[in-house]
Amino acid sequence: MNTEIDTAVAVVGPGAIGATVAAMLHEVGRTPLLCGRTPRDHLTLLEDGRSITVPGPVRTSQKQITHTADLVFLAVKATQIEAAADWLAALVGPQTVVCVLQNGIEQVEIVRSHLPRGDIVPAVVWFPAQAQSDGSVSLRGEARLTLPDTAAARVVAQALQGTRCAVDLAENFSSLAWRKLLQNAVAGLMALTHRRSGMFSRSDIAGLTLAYARECLAVARAEDAELGDEVPQEILEKFQAAPADMSTSILTDREAGRPLEWDIRNGIIARRGRVHGVPTPISDILVPLLAAASDGPG
Repeated sequence: MNTEIDTAVAVVGPGAIGATVAAMLHEVGRTPLLCGRTPRDHLTLLEDGRSITVPGPVRTSQKQITHTADLVFLAVKATQIEAAADWLAALVGPQTVVCVLQNGIEQVEIVRSHLPRGDIVPAVVWFPAQAQSDGSVSLRGEARLTLPDTAAARVVAQALQGTRCAVDLAENFSSLAWRKLLQNAVAGLMALTHRRSGMFSRSDIAGLTLAYARECLAVARAEDAELGDEVPQEILEKFQAAPADMSTSILTDREAGRPLEWDIRNGIIARRGRVHGVPTPISDILVPLLAAASDGPG
């Protein structure tokens, strides 16, 4: 435990990712303020047969906030940012750092439209965490974040220093964010099929995955991401090596009938492809299907 670190930390959105970060902080005596939609008296993280309980309560009203935080982990999905704007207004002061634990490569632009002050740090979240039916969260891998190498990001790294959540400060952050985006884009296939990672063992799905990932790679390179030809195969093999029942957040949302993050995970490939004149024929089919699955009508 590092008692010298006394940063006032809040987690907005204590779902799978937010609860994991909260648990990592709680383990070393830095229990954060929890803010969300659902009242709870504690959070539970399950990992390798053990349970970590993070004491609450989860605040559900901005009127319960009496002072701003030094650091806010914003762990809501892109579809929920507008709903979280009041939390940001209450928690964020001019010197507050907001670390966005969210998919995509547009975190800063999207969050800034709801946040006139504070420093925004985008993050790549590498760990698989899944919400369970009883409200607990299952962590199925080591917790790790990648952040850009900036002064504001070092505030985040210091807050997590000594925890079991590793933090990498990367000069090539943009390239790594695009690599994760390719992985997230491929996961959209799971939402369309209502199947988990085991489906990638099918030869037809493996072929589609490689073709789609290569299309995404071409767009990423047009955006100056430094990613090699091997990345699509590595992404496919990652899904194939995962437990057959491994889910993903976009599939979980589809199963629950919630809006999907289809635009920031998949739509962006077609959008940025048009900007650079890169053909995206697979995206042009997948994106309308994901949009309709998310938003209807019907």
